[in-house]
Amino acid sequence: MESEKPNFGAIMVYFSKPSWAFLVLLFTAIAILSLQISTKTILPFQLFPVSGAPKQPDIASGSDHGSCAGFFGELPRRKHVMSIKDFGGVGDGETSNTDAFRKALVYMQRFSEKGGAQLNVPEGRWLTGSFNLTSNFTLFLEQGAVILGSQVPEEWPIVEPLPSYGRGRERLGGRHISLIHGDGLTDVVITGQNGTIDGQGRMWWELWWNRTLKNTRGHLLELMNSHNVLISNLTFLNSPFWTIHPVYCSNVVIKDMTILAPLNAPNTDGIDPDSSTNVCIEDCYIESGDDLVAVKSGWDQYGITMARPSSNIIVRRISGTTPTCSGIGIGSEMSGGIFNVTIEDMHVWNSAAGVRIKTDKGRGGYIANITINNIKMERVKIPIRFSRGSNDHPDDGWDRKAIPKIEGIFISNIFSLNSTKAPVLAGVQGASFEGICLKNVTLLGLASTATWHCEFVSGCTSAVFPLPCPQLQNNGSSPCCL
Repeated sequence: MESEKPNFGAIMVYFSKPSWAFLVLLFTAIAILSLQISTKTILPFQLFPVSGAPKQPDIASGSDHGSCAGFFGELPRRKHVMSIKDFGGVGDGETSNTDAFRKALVYMQRFSEKGGAQLNVPEGRWLTGSFNLTSNFTLFLEQGAVILGSQVPEEWPIVEPLPSYGRGRERLGGRHISLIHGDGLTDVVITGQNGTIDGQGRMWWELWWNRTLKNTRGHLLELMNSHNVLISNLTFLNSPFWTIHPVYCSNVVIKDMTILAPLNAPNTDGIDPDSSTNVCIEDCYIESGDDLVAVKSGWDQYGITMARPSSNIIVRRISGTTPTCSGIGIGSEMSGGIFNVTIEDMHVWNSAAGVRIKTDKGRGGYIANITINNIKMERVKIPIRFSRGSNDHPDDGWDRKAIPKIEGIFISNIFSLNSTKAPVLAGVQGASFEGICLKNVTLLGLASTATWHCEFVSGCTSAVFPLPCPQLQNNGSSPCCL
C-alpha cells in the first residue's frame, strides 16, 4: 500500500483564498508570538567559553525569570588562559601558593589590553596569602577547587584605611588586606563550577575574641574603585571579617553564591555593598554571624566628607539565617547617603532581626527611597527594627550635630511567624524619620502583650496586624503609602 502524499496543489489553493476566520487566527498567532519575543528578558551580558578552558556557566544570559543582572555589560572571551599549575602551584592544602598566585597575576596583567586573561584553579586545595586581581580578567575555580586563606597574618599585609572610614573599622590605623583584592579595575569575573574560597577565619575570630587584634581583619573578597564586576557560582566560607565588600564600585553583579560562616563568627557579614552604585545581588544562600546583606556608605565625618552614596541597588531571592543580626541591614555606616534600594523575595529564619535600618547621631547622611517587599520570616526575634544609640564612632572628631535624614521607606507584604517581639522603630531625636509606609504586614505568634515601640518616626500603614504604634495609625490616608 502506498503511503499517502500531501496534496500540495490543494494546500496552495486553500492558502490562495484564505477565509476571514483563518486570517484572524493567523494574525492572532503572530501577535502572540511577537509579544512573547518582545517581553522575554534579553540581557546584554554573556560569558563565553574560552578555548582550552572549562566551559563557563551561562549565569547571566537572561534565561531565569526576574534577573537584575541586565545592566552588566557584555564580556569578551579571554584570549589568554593559564592554570595556577603553570606558575608552580601545588594543590595539596599544605604548600604555600602565595608566590604562585602573585606571579600569575603579575604575568596576566600584561594581557589586560591584549584580549584579557583567565586563571584556572583546578581541583585541589590551594593554600595562599592575599593576591591582587587585574583588569579584563577571570578567576575560574573548577569543580573541586578550594582556595584556602593563609594562617600566617603577615601574608595578609596592612593597607591604608578606606577614606570614607578614616581608620580601620575595628582598630585605629590601617587594616589587613582582603584575601582576594582589587583596586581600580574594569571587567573582572570571579566564577567557576561551584569551587570554594575558604578564608579559614577562626585564627582571626580568636584574635577578636581574645582582644589581641592589632589591626582590622581583612575581608574574603574586596574590590575598590572598580567597574563591571561579576561574582557568581561559588561557595565562600569562613571569612575573617565581612565576606564580599565592593566599595566605590559600579555595575556589580553577585549571584548564585553560597556564603557560610559559623553562626557565632564575629562580623562575618555576607555581602556589603558600600558607597557603590548599580549593584545586583540575587539568588544567594547565606549563614553568618552578622547581617546577611548590609548596605553601607561611610562612617561619620569621613563618610560625610567623601559623600559617595550607595544607590540603585537590588537585592532579591536571598535566604539564610543570622542569630545575632538581620537579614537585610541598611547602615549603620551610612554617612555618604543611601538611596534607591529595592529588597524583595527574601526568606529569613532564626535571626535577631528581619529588616533593620541602623543609624545614629554623628552619622549625618540620608536613607531615602527604600522599597522592601515580600519578605518571609520564621522565628525572627524582631521582624522590623530601626535602631540607634550604638555610640560607635571612628574618633573624637565626629560631629554631634550631624543627624541623619530618613525618608521614603516602603515596607510591604511581610509575613512573620513566631517572632518574640513586636517591631521597634526608634528614630533619632531631632532627626527626620518621615514617609514610612507599611502595607500588608502580618506578624503571627506574638504574645498578646507584645506592642510596637516607636519614637521620633512618622508615616502610615495599611492592612497591618497587630495594630501598629500611634505614629503610624492613619490607615493609609497619608501620601506616603500611595
